Amino acid sequence: MSGVTDLDELLKTMEPALAEGRFVYACVPMDELATHLFRKPIGIFREAEGLTLIVPAEAAEGLAASPPMRMITLTVHSSLEAVGLTGAFAAALTREGISANVVAAYHHDHIFVPERDAERALDALFALSRSAREKGEGR
Repeated sequence: MSGVTDLDELLKTMEPALAEGRFVYACVPMDELATHLFRKPIGIFREAEGLTLIVPAEAAEGLAASPPMRMITLTVHSSLEAVGLTGAFAAALTREGISANVVAAYHHDHIFVPERDAERALDALFALSRSAREKGEGR
């Protein structure tokens, strides 16, 4: 498995990037995936209740969907076996009162936050990374 596993290294080198656009979570019946691919989902997850789609907000017309969210990508290639990264950024966002929905993909973690909190979330994540770098320099 490739990717960084050392938590200190992950925190020091993560570069949070706010993706363009707004996204929503929606659920559709299991047998309807093909009819919703035109919505260009960036994420699909199968649950007992149906398929959760993460789609651009403008593509969600006609679906019951979450409020709009923004996606922040941690542009460090984190290993799926890394321990502590999710806890570290979740704690940083919790201190700011920001909810986070995390999707771990092969190369990066993607954090979906309420649209209204996106800039504050980005600031909190940059502060977390800066703090890890400063701590590393103090050794």
